[in-house]
Amino acid sequence: MSDKSSVDRVADLQRWEDSGAVWQVVSRAGAGVTVALLRCDGGEEVDRFTSADPRLLEFIGDRCSSED
Repeated sequence: MSDKSSVDRVADLQRWEDSGAVWQVVSRAGAGVTVALLRCDGGEEVDRFTSADPRLLEFIGDRCSSED
């Protein structure tokens, strides 16, 4: 799944965390990152996206998931 430039993925991840769910870095390749959005009641993957947005990369930093 590709990222759309108009989507604020940082806000998406913050809302995901605020609702009690977890996000997880699936891969880091080149200048981008692929992130999976997991349910809070068992970790089932709901969605995933890939992005090279500098704001998102800064927000994630070296973390592997929202639980880090």
